[in-house]
Amino acid sequence: MRPELSVVIPVLDEAPNIEALFRELVEVLSSWGRNFEAIVIDDGSTDDTFEILSRLQANDPRLRVIRFRRNFGQTAAFSAGFAHARGRLIVTADGDLQNDFRDIPRMVEKLTEGFDIVCGWRKARQDPWLSRVLVSNLANLLISRVTGVRLQDYGCSLKVFRSEVVKSLRLYGEMHRFIPAIASEQGVRIAEVVVNHRPRRHGRSKYGISRTVPVLLDLATVKFLLSYSTRPLQIFGLVGLIMGGAGTTIIGWLAWIRLFGGQAIGGRPLLLFGILLLFTGLQLVTLGLLAELQARTYHESQGKPTYHIREVLEAQAEESMS
Repeated sequence: MRPELSVVIPVLDEAPNIEALFRELVEVLSSWGRNFEAIVIDDGSTDDTFEILSRLQANDPRLRVIRFRRNFGQTAAFSAGFAHARGRLIVTADGDLQNDFRDIPRMVEKLTEGFDIVCGWRKARQDPWLSRVLVSNLANLLISRVTGVRLQDYGCSLKVFRSEVVKSLRLYGEMHRFIPAIASEQGVRIAEVVVNHRPRRHGRSKYGISRTVPVLLDLATVKFLLSYSTRPLQIFGLVGLIMGGAGTTIIGWLAWIRLFGGQAIGGRPLLLFGILLLFTGLQLVTLGLLAELQARTYHESQGKPTYHIREVLEAQAEESMS
């Protein structure tokens, strides 16, 4: 029987937490009375994580284990979990026991109010303030402003999705934290609820300030995808026209003073700057045209629509009279 709920959990060297993690998940969801499956992705662990998962899976078929050949990162792990999930709803969570699974029923109930994604908000976060909480708060403000999807806590892995929302996404880099923003292109409805956050019991976090640069680069990618993925000429062409226009103006003014003012312009740095702006503008416009062709090829070759339908209301076709 197809499960109603799929819980996707990436893990990396979490051997001390695995048994307690799965035991707590089973207790919460079994008492809730919903049919579920747990999909745990071993993201190249070097400790006993996979051996423990294998033993647990042998005793409980509701657990499905995906083992990567090496460490591919949390985004790849979530992608694998989404691809293998069979539930109508998909829950994501961390494998360090800091997420409280008792929040899942409340988040699912919130989803039934007409939302497509429900995100957890670790309002009372149990992490070091300077290296984790402060950096995360600044990142949340930046991501909300850039993407237009305002959330208090982008970094919280505890989220609930309708399966059709995430199964259509293609994630790369560190983009798992931007899933609500990326999915917003589909016109989804997003809610955020306060969830319990617990201190880490065993091991140490695999994430820190070193992730800042990759996150910023991925944020720039997300912004481009949200705003210009189907119309790249509008960004490249706009910048190109501005630069080309500035270059043309400079060269035109220099030509005027040379022809009508009798002033020498061959040794002026401004002449070289004007030529540089003009040719750079032409290159950007050309790049925008090529990007337009590539975008059209991408959508048409895959049959990928440039729109997303929430629902269709229409009258039932009348049966033909015999």
